Amino acid sequence: MVSFYTQDTPFKYKGKRLASRWLSEVASREGCRIGAVSIVFCSDPVILDVNRKYLGHDYYTDIITFDYCEEEVLNGDLFISVDTVCANSAEYGTTFHEELSRVIVHGLLHLIGYDDHTEADIAEMRMKENEALELLKTME
Repeated sequence: MVSFYTQDTPFKYKGKRLASRWLSEVASREGCRIGAVSIVFCSDPVILDVNRKYLGHDYYTDIITFDYCEEEVLNGDLFISVDTVCANSAEYGTTFHEELSRVIVHGLLHLIGYDDHTEADIAEMRMKENEALELLKTME
């Protein structure tokens, strides 16, 4: 089950049902299933605090993924800074909805086991994100 929360932001996510179906389908296509995945939409100050406290990083980011997976069952927490997603959508010339969807599926792909440390990893992650975004368009 995918659960949605907010922390220190007035943001209201309106695509909960669709996102839950979409993420379940992405997981299924990768041979996984969703157990308990929490998506926490938060502010830049919250994500900076999480980044400092749990990862020892002193910078803003769009998403932090905490992985509690058990084999093919996906469990985890995705902290997403709405502020950074908004800034990135302007910087990359995408809509807020598209950038947010990319960030959400990026977190899910981390839970599935994809990484983004090397150039090859980044290319594979981007390909998987693009495939998932195309799937979302067919479901809307």
